[in-house]
Amino acid sequence: MNRFTSRLLTLIGLLTAEVVLGAVLFVAGFALFFYMSRVVFVNNSMALDDWAGGLMDELRYRFPGLTGPVRFVTFFAALPFLLPAGIVVPVLLHRAGHTREAWHLVLAMLGGIILNQLLKTYFNRPRPSNGLLETLGLSFPSGHAMLAVTFYGCLAWLLARHFGRPGWVVPLLLWVLLIGLTRVYLHAHYATDVLAGFAGGAAWLVACRLGIRLFWKEEKEVMGADTLSE
Repeated sequence: MNRFTSRLLTLIGLLTAEVVLGAVLFVAGFALFFYMSRVVFVNNSMALDDWAGGLMDELRYRFPGLTGPVRFVTFFAALPFLLPAGIVVPVLLHRAGHTREAWHLVLAMLGGIILNQLLKTYFNRPRPSNGLLETLGLSFPSGHAMLAVTFYGCLAWLLARHFGRPGWVVPLLLWVLLIGLTRVYLHAHYATDVLAGFAGGAAWLVACRLGIRLFWKEEKEVMGADTLSE
């Protein structure tokens, strides 16, 4: 059996309900990202951004005390928080015997950071000029949104799949949504930036998960073959 056939059979063996769902999520994420990029850079439309920004301005006008809590929430998807968390959580997972899951989180976060920066550089969209906090870098897609999906989405999957805590999935996803809203509220990003960040993060997380699963399965098969040959 040649290597191509072996890889094909391995891929077919991975076609579980989880993988099919992941494939649907990947396609949906990619499609949404592509659509947002067309809205912004092909159609040059600001309709969604103006509507969402105006809605947040109205909310801030009615409840001026929200700005402090919003700044607090948005911190939990900033690199000063995610970088230490991206080290501490994998270490804890490794000590608990979940080495593959620890590597999954590390690679997902590193890849997410690199991918986000590459996309920002490629699209080269300036941030809103009326931001309520000092922000650096480019705007599309939102790094907070993309990395929040990557980090908290990965945690949600781990808690549901390996720790028997599916009840954490919805709160963590709502937390990701809330973080995205804070970026629009603070005018750190346009709404289209945030939606593109969510979509890109979801697509990347699924691709990373599938890649690690395929690699781990092949590695186990190779180790098993080596053991039998001995």
